[in-house]
Amino acid sequence: MTVSRTRLALFVTLLVAGLVIVGFLYTSAQRSHAAAPRASAPSAATGSAPPVKSLHSPHKVAVDEVLAPGQCRARAVDAAAGLFLPDPVCTPGAVDPAVTEGNLTSTICKSGYTATVRAPASDTNKTKALSLSQYGQTRAASTEYDHLISLQLGGTNAVSNLWPEPNRAGAPGTTNPKDAVETRLNKAVCSHRVTLAAAQKAIARNWVTATKDLRL
Repeated sequence: MTVSRTRLALFVTLLVAGLVIVGFLYTSAQRSHAAAPRASAPSAATGSAPPVKSLHSPHKVAVDEVLAPGQCRARAVDAAAGLFLPDPVCTPGAVDPAVTEGNLTSTICKSGYTATVRAPASDTNKTKALSLSQYGQTRAASTEYDHLISLQLGGTNAVSNLWPEPNRAGAPGTTNPKDAVETRLNKAVCSHRVTLAAAQKAIARNWVTATKDLRL
């Protein structure tokens, strides 16, 4: 009887000690997990948009994308000031491979260049009507069918580079804040303050912050 009680007491002691050890190990593991850095889930703001395309299409709009009505949405940065960004998935931007860093003086830095590559209104009016539908917008006199990467920065005539850019309420025409940014970037490229590729990337990513991003 004494032996049985001794064995029982030893078993209970070992069981309690085992439970204490297991509890200690579990608590330590939980603390280590809590202290470890957690990976952030990707968000829409930091997600990657499709890359800028390269397409030579002078005098004609290349239909390089097929979009559904209402698929796209312009993003308002400051609607009152007329600061809108295109949908990055629908309008990632596209450049003309014929414009390079080595031929700037005979292309975008030459007076009158854009007129030599711009698509005629008879062509852009067709794709503008489709783009308005794709962006869920109604026709307005102040809405410009705009090249995201402007022709004066080596942009090309393609659906992936054109979007119906809204303007501020009460704007008398299609002149908007982006026009001044395009001209400023063109001058910076032509004076070799920034590279052509850097200017194209900056305006495609966010034209509102492009000059700041390039420290101009």
